[in-house]
Amino acid sequence: MEPTDRGGHILWLESADSTNSELRRRMAGCDNLSVVAARGQTAGRGQGDHRWHSTPGENLTFSILYRFEGPFALAASDALLITQVTTLGLRDYLLGHGVQARIKWPNDIWVGDRKICGILIENILEGNRILAGIVGIGLNLNETDWPEELPNPVSLRELTGRRYSPEAELPVLQDGLRRRFGRLADADGRASLQEEFGKYMFRLREEPK
Repeated sequence: MEPTDRGGHILWLESADSTNSELRRRMAGCDNLSVVAARGQTAGRGQGDHRWHSTPGENLTFSILYRFEGPFALAASDALLITQVTTLGLRDYLLGHGVQARIKWPNDIWVGDRKICGILIENILEGNRILAGIVGIGLNLNETDWPEELPNPVSLRELTGRRYSPEAELPVLQDGLRRRFGRLADADGRASLQEEFGKYMFRLREEPK
């Protein structure tokens, strides 16, 4: 993997079945906060049996590896902190582009009443500890061609009128996730994650089926 200058590594692939699956296959050789990104996915996954729509080369579809060691050790009962780190890091990134976002329980990012990002978290456990988390992120960056069956999607391009380079944006987003991950190192940082997550999180009154 080619190192970035922001911590962790980023590997870009032209295509992958899913970046979560690809990162799992490679994780023995990956350090903390390493990223596998794909310009296209053949079997991109969302929550449950959902599939993630993304025109190849237009958006960010990637997975990041969190390793929970030393001061970052995480009990299985504290798994929600992984969601908090990730969703708040994504909100930070969007805010940097002038977009106010909210977190729809448990781990989607919405702007107003439209979905801009989905997250799929897969944890690796040993007893009551989480050894690592593989977090898949699909962020609508430039997408404008939506399938009719998607009820409420939106992209950053549609919100700002600008076009974005996925290769340029990914290190910026990775760095924001790294900063949020750093808050796991002490009790005060973890408490601040929980407090801020609660501030920006909402639930739909009636979840779509």
